[in-house]
Amino acid sequence: MTKQEKVNFVIETLNKLYPEIPIPLDHKDPYTLLIAVLLSAQSTDVRVNQITPILFKKADNPYDMVKLTIEEIREIIKPVGLSPMKSKGIHGLSEILIEKYDGKVPQSFEALEALPAVGHKTASVVMSQAFDIPAFPVDTHIHRLMYRWGLSNGKNVVQTEKDAKRLFPKSLWNDLHLQIIWYGREYSPARGWNLDKDIITKTIGRRSVIKYYYKIKKS
Repeated sequence: MTKQEKVNFVIETLNKLYPEIPIPLDHKDPYTLLIAVLLSAQSTDVRVNQITPILFKKADNPYDMVKLTIEEIREIIKPVGLSPMKSKGIHGLSEILIEKYDGKVPQSFEALEALPAVGHKTASVVMSQAFDIPAFPVDTHIHRLMYRWGLSNGKNVVQTEKDAKRLFPKSLWNDLHLQIIWYGREYSPARGWNLDKDIITKTIGRRSVIKYYYKIKKS
């Protein structure tokens, strides 16, 4: 199979499996999405979705958020981890949104990445899911699968994102990054992986990955 044929197979398979694509993080607007994505760093979407209703009941916009102290925010978000850094970030970015953007979330990578505690991945998710601007946020699932499928060398997420953007049509980025995340969770996880269920890796996967899988399975 050529690389292009592999890419086409990935797109076709994911479209069959996920014709409707659920958004992993619960939110109602760009601001609540931004906060949810920020909270999801080194945490699970399930955990974040348990905590955001509690936080958003008190403050679901920057004006209400700055009325809370950093300590109050931290107490609420503790279960998602990294709460000292995240609570400062949430309070700080809310202040900036009020001062610079009339309380609105800006629609540019540059402006988003300049906000406290907002990195490139968080900015990419917001641009993609809140504003429908093409982006390819790479999380651990996408990073793992792009390597397993032989579509990236797995060195780092920056390279994985470059490879994904080069290989997949721009018009599909916003859907594809979500489809790959769901596929990674359901069919190609890091732990408890069953290659027989993982049709994409079984069909186009990197030989060394498949070889290693069977070696571990035997031992």
